[in-house]
Amino acid sequence: MLDPKLYRDDPEKVRAALLRRGKAFDLDALLRLDREKRALGAELDRLKAERNAASEAIAKLKRSGGDASAEIEKTRAVGDKIKEAQEIFNAAEEKLNALALLCPNLPHASVPDGRTPADNKVVKTWGELPPESQIFPDHLAIGEKLHLFDFERGAKLSGSGFPIYTGLGARLERALINFFLDFHVERHGFTEISPPYLVSRTSMTGTGQLPKFEEDMYHCGADDLFLVPTAEVPVTNMHRDEVLDVASLPVSYCAYTACFRREAGSWGADTRGFLRLHQFNKVEMVKFTSPESSYEALEGLREQAEELLRLLELPYRVLELCAGDLGFGAAKCYDLEVWAPAEKKWLEVSSCSNFEDFQARRANIRVKSAGKTSLLHTLNGSGLATPRVLVAFLEHHYTECGTLRIPAALRPYLGGLEEIGKTDTGRIS
Repeated sequence: MLDPKLYRDDPEKVRAALLRRGKAFDLDALLRLDREKRALGAELDRLKAERNAASEAIAKLKRSGGDASAEIEKTRAVGDKIKEAQEIFNAAEEKLNALALLCPNLPHASVPDGRTPADNKVVKTWGELPPESQIFPDHLAIGEKLHLFDFERGAKLSGSGFPIYTGLGARLERALINFFLDFHVERHGFTEISPPYLVSRTSMTGTGQLPKFEEDMYHCGADDLFLVPTAEVPVTNMHRDEVLDVASLPVSYCAYTACFRREAGSWGADTRGFLRLHQFNKVEMVKFTSPESSYEALEGLREQAEELLRLLELPYRVLELCAGDLGFGAAKCYDLEVWAPAEKKWLEVSSCSNFEDFQARRANIRVKSAGKTSLLHTLNGSGLATPRVLVAFLEHHYTECGTLRIPAALRPYLGGLEEIGKTDTGRIS
């Protein structure tokens, strides 16, 4: 949520920043509702002051033995007006807040211009890509040969987009999750969190998923709870309505959760195999920082995600997203993409974003410094999501002998196993 001072004091600057995003938002309506609310608030304050003055006059008349009946009647009439004015003010405030929650964050000045993913800026590449002429089996063929997962039975249980991992496939994904968590905790000092998978509407609003993206979420209507689309939601909301001491910053958390997304707006997208799922596993990094250090922290999150890809020996590139491709709440974002040789495309496996105070204002997360409180900055980054990592992992590390080579960094999480495929991996007959 934007600071109201931004659009009150310099609406044209805000308008220009929103135009950079290329997304339609009725800033004029927001300004109009804000003026109406403030005018109603001023009238409400005037009536309360009038009531207070009348109450003082009543007390004075009673102390002097005078007749206060006229002032008492006046106070009652003002009280009725206050009640009516308060209801009108509350309705105006609710209408303003509803529109303000739909306004996206403003791009940071360093974010490149552009409207589509084609305008994103490649800022780094790592690793060598195999020759384009080389033929690779895709991840589905490899998984079927090595009995690592079962999409047909997953669809039988829940529909498409809900895979079953089997045998060493299940163990491989669990190894990746544990490897990611240990990396963040042991190498970078993050605190591991195991959060709930169901969160309230307030939590979803606090991080910006609601109200704009409700159709993409799995909603449990009887309890008005939502399955988490990412661990960002519960972990960020851990400190909702709290004041952190500046000495505690930065606060760094990592968390594994399953993630649930209806993908309601992705009709026609490539849904083959692991490319797009309704349920998938991801390790998330979340940081709370001071405003002065948040962009340094963003570079740190990006480097952590990159290091994991290097340890997995997967060629990748880093994109700095243009203004038109930024997520709703992000002021700046990097995407990390791995190269999938059989798919012959780059696949996103991590997004690292700085939200500045956008989420903190929605969730009322503040920091106390020198006796004063102010909003802090929140950041998050995927570290990492497993499905597309597995696509690239299988396609890069599958050998001519029909086995899957395990990079050295991951072997301790698979009991020292150097290859998958030399023995039966867990066929389900």
